[in-house]
Amino acid sequence: MDSRGSTRVSDRTHSRPLCPAGLSLRGLRNSHAGPFDVDVPRGRCLVVTGMSGAGKSVLLRMIADLDPHQGGVALDGVACADMPAHQWRRQVLYLPAEPGWWSDIVLDHMPDAAETRGLLVQVGLREGVLRTPVHRLSTGERQRLALVRALLLQPGVLLLDEPCSALDEATTRKVEALLGDRKAKGMAIVLVSHDQAQADRMADLRRHMMSGHFTGDAA
Repeated sequence: MDSRGSTRVSDRTHSRPLCPAGLSLRGLRNSHAGPFDVDVPRGRCLVVTGMSGAGKSVLLRMIADLDPHQGGVALDGVACADMPAHQWRRQVLYLPAEPGWWSDIVLDHMPDAAETRGLLVQVGLREGVLRTPVHRLSTGERQRLALVRALLLQPGVLLLDEPCSALDEATTRKVEALLGDRKAKGMAIVLVSHDQAQADRMADLRRHMMSGHFTGDAA
């Protein structure tokens, strides 16, 4: 880990040109998973499927520069190694299935602003949730609030690890509609999902993982 808190090891050898507008992985790997080579252009969603333990979360954490890794990862042609770690993690934002909360007060995490309230409506949450202690919220409410928190930061890439695992079908569709809107505005999304129907709805690109490696396009 370098002085900026990065877990990267520089490796600038690329087998093909980087995607000029979007996310590029070139030989991204660590001792648990990889190497991975894929482009996710802005406005597209890559859905990654696979059994539990296949390495999907490890992949997301490497892309976000949260786990040790080698190989290349770049956003809009700019390598992770050439960007301060905190800036990379804001632009390439990882949202785990159960996000962390450093305060029990929701409004410590996001502003009580029109944009926030608009996003709450889009994911099926009432405004009063902003004043509900985090520990009193359901898992599904926390998942949706964490997505709102992430979208308020306006990342270029959103890395989502089972974002709808605690949601019913109707609410899942609301979240997917919001993600589709952000995709249309130029966000690149990498979505890990065990839900085959969701994968069918969301995927522009698909990869299946097994034992830490892509096995090709998902069926």
